[in-house]
This record gives sequence, structure tokens and C-alpha cells, in this order.
Amino acid sequence: MLQARALGKAEVLIEALPWIKEATGKTVVIKYGGAAMVDAELRENVMSDIVLMKIIGLNPVIVHGGGNDISRLSEQLGLPVEFKDGMRVTPPEVMDIVKMVLIGKVNQELVAQLNAHGHIAVGLNGADGHIIQAVQKSEELGQVGNVAGIDITLLTDLIAGDYIPIVASVAVGADGQSYNVNADVAAGEIAAAIGAHKVIFLTDVDGLYGDYPNKETLISRLNLTELHELLEGGELTKGMIPKLQACERAVSAGVSRAHILNGTIPHSLLLEVFTNEGVGTMVVPDGADALADGFVAAPLDNLASKLHG
Repeated sequence: MLQARALGKAEVLIEALPWIKEATGKTVVIKYGGAAMVDAELRENVMSDIVLMKIIGLNPVIVHGGGNDISRLSEQLGLPVEFKDGMRVTPPEVMDIVKMVLIGKVNQELVAQLNAHGHIAVGLNGADGHIIQAVQKSEELGQVGNVAGIDITLLTDLIAGDYIPIVASVAVGADGQSYNVNADVAAGEIAAAIGAHKVIFLTDVDGLYGDYPNKETLISRLNLTELHELLEGGELTKGMIPKLQACERAVSAGVSRAHILNGTIPHSLLLEVFTNEGVGTMVVPDGADALADGFVAAPLDNLASKLHG
């Protein structure tokens, strides 16, 4: 039994080797959020996976939000929690909460967890070095911003210094005003600007469903044309729209692959990056060869055995 388990683990390492060779030295942008960030055990798993990716030779860049924590603190302080068309209404007093939570709490917690494995993480927000520049989306939404530009200078310097940047999705306007920007959108824009090898969106569902929430309709792979048709069709859930728009933006700009994964599945990051089996939804450029991807959709209940033998 022990020999069989050891052999199974060796086979996983052998399978991972070509993927490690392909990805070594390349940048992967990871948008981190949802239940995988709230649950302490899941968060530890994700952080360990990211450390392993770094040790193997990838350059992870983490972009995060923290909507649940923002809502919770707003309620505790007696401030309204209001959304319009899926976007948080963000007057100045709520923007202060956004910054306190994203920059002062969530970002620092993630930095601390990564740095428990070594001095490898640097916490940032979009205003640092004007990484994420924004313009106001509308007066009625307050300090909600559309991403207007990305400056990658600070990010590339940190990557060159062998650090993992962790970026909170707070942006800056031309007048120095802070803006609350969608973390999915920010991750897609950063991936596009930095020329990332991949962009990965960790969420609470298995990927994109053709008929949500029927899990049998999971779409494992689609190209840009198919994705554009889905976005134009207008039948997607509000939470999935910014993720798919970010995938479209990144892949259109030259990012080779965009992935939407269920971050509540242990080690889904490693399975997606380093094995032949896809575990979520992958967006590829038009004309990409499925066989060249080595991509096979994996049943979710087989994932644990894949890693643990």
C-alpha cells in the first residue's frame, strides 16, 4: 500500500515536469477572493500553493478584494451597505471603510501568511506607484472607479527582486482621489499590462456553467469568440460577468490562458497549473489547439486522489 501511494505521488511529479518547464520564470496573476479567502484553512492551503509555485520558479502576483469584510465592518459602524447593478455604492465614508479593510486588514493578513514561509511577500494597493489608475464610474456610485490605466513599474521591480506582490484593489485618480475598483477587473488589467503567462480567478463555484447552477453544464474550455458571444447574450450571473470580461481583456491582450477555478477545492491552483487535467473553465485565444493544451476536464471528486494518492 505504501509503495503504491509513493508511486502515485511520483507519477504526479512526472506529469508536472513539462508544465513546470513551460511555466518557470513566467508571471501568473491570481485574483483571490470568495470563500477561499474567508475560511482560514482554505486560505492556508492557497498560500501554501502560491509559495510552492514561487519555489518551483513561477512569479505569482496576487490581486485581492474583500467585499464580505467591507460589508461586515460597515454594518458594525452603522453605515449603509448598498449595491446598484452589482456595484457597491461608495460615498467617502464607505471609501474609508474599503481602505481600512482592504489595505489595513486583508492585505496585511495575506502578507503575514506568505511571509510565514519566508520573507517573500510585499503588500501594496493600487495607489502605490499608481499601479491602478481609475476614473469615477458615476456620481450615484460615489468613489467607484473604472480602471483607466496600469503602471507596472513597481510590480516588475518587485518581481525582479524575487518578491510576491499582493495588491489590494484600491485605485487612485488623476486628482489623488481613492477609488473602489472591481478586483476581477483589476486582475485582468494587470495581467494584460504585465504580459502574464496566465491569469487565474479563484471563486466559489467550479467555473462557468452553461445552465447555472446545473453542475453538469460546466464549460471546461472556450475561445475568445465563444466568450464574446456569451457576454453579448446577457444571460450570465452578475458575479460571473466581471470575471469573464477580465478573461476576455487579458487573453485579447496576449495572456495565453485565463482560468476560473473553485478556490474551495484544495490545491486547485496546483492542479490547474501543473497537471494535464483542467478543474475549472479555461479561456484561450481563437485558434488555440486543445491537444496542445494537454487539457482534459477532470471530475471534481477525483481531485483529492490526484494529489494525495
